[in-house]
Amino acid sequence: MAFEKGSFILIDYVAKVKETGEVFDTTKEDIAKKEHLYKEGEIYEPKLVVLGEGWVLKALDEGLTALELEKPSTIEIPPDQAFGPRDPEKVRLVPMRRLVEKGITPQLGARIEFNGKPATIRTMGAGRVQLDFNPPLAGKTLVYEVTVLKKLEANEEKISALLHRRIPLVDASKFEFKLKKTEVTVNMPEEAFYLEGIQVAKRGISMDIQKFFPEIDTVEFVEAFKRQKPAAPSATTTEASHPNPQKKQNPQKPQRNPHQKPQKKKNSQRISKKTLIDSKLLQSL
Repeated sequence: MAFEKGSFILIDYVAKVKETGEVFDTTKEDIAKKEHLYKEGEIYEPKLVVLGEGWVLKALDEGLTALELEKPSTIEIPPDQAFGPRDPEKVRLVPMRRLVEKGITPQLGARIEFNGKPATIRTMGAGRVQLDFNPPLAGKTLVYEVTVLKKLEANEEKISALLHRRIPLVDASKFEFKLKKTEVTVNMPEEAFYLEGIQVAKRGISMDIQKFFPEIDTVEFVEAFKRQKPAAPSATTTEASHPNPQKKQNPQKPQRNPHQKPQKKKNSQRISKKTLIDSKLLQSL
């Protein structure tokens, strides 16, 4: 199954330098960790590619058109079709103090910016640093081990993928949208409200949708702030605030102190003495 220009496809890949076998890019998290490429916060997942749009290297883009769905393949890209040959004139020796003056701590192999240009520190010594202004992969033959996992056919699938491409930190399933003849309405999930650069992402999404769907004139984003539902009271709280009137409460009997002496029944003793005196008077009569 060949793919044509404009096809929406999802790919998994591992990219290596042919000369050394070094992995320099991948969509797979386990490979990234194994090769010490893993970056915290980076999203490792199949990559969306619209063929012919220049979202990947041109040679890779062209090679993808000849692949078959779900069949692992290898695409080899020579230096002149990747990052070009390495230019010796782009390698310079710079006094180390000039880097220190700019607040740069020189480290072998580090990528830095010097005088507004990206460079790699190749060597260090004798108070000087060798800076290579060539792209890191210049002069290298690249090998992509790639699999086309899926071709997106439905318009809803394509729009969902375009949304996720611009806002990868939020799960694609949380975006709800309505597709009409000339407009798309996107209901934004709360997780996306305060993301850094969200307004730029919205602009990019609207441009993408209008580019690939020329009939769409308007892309609307809706952010709805919903009232938070109060938490349901627990059974204990409900019983305490609304006691059952039919449930009788047993009065508590006062507890007697075991060390306290029992009080004498004075009143009963007085009554008994009076009764005895009255009986004696009656006998005397």
